[in-house]
Amino acid sequence: MPQFLFTYHGGHTPESPEEVEKVMAEWGAWFGDMGDALAVPGAPVGMSSTVSASGVAEGGGANPVSGYTVVNADNMDGATAMAKGCPMVKNGSGSVEVSEVIEM
Repeated sequence: MPQFLFTYHGGHTPESPEEVEKVMAEWGAWFGDMGDALAVPGAPVGMSSTVSASGVAEGGGANPVSGYTVVNADNMDGATAMAKGCPMVKNGSGSVEVSEVIEM
């Protein structure tokens, strides 16, 4: 079955223990809804640097990555349907870029 990379952009860091608990419950419920389709839960990521032939740029560019997940889906439509359930998408704080992982 094809795998798809969910790359998260945006979101925010919870500011209180209560908000951490709420956010973790939302992500846990979404991951639970995916069942066996969830291949790699992934994790949030810290600030990034972009490396190119012209050097290193700090800050991750125009749309820095905030985390990732890998899922199994029959096709792009199935993967994007799953991504619509992401807590960041549902609350409007971020977006999910969906890319098919190409086996080599």
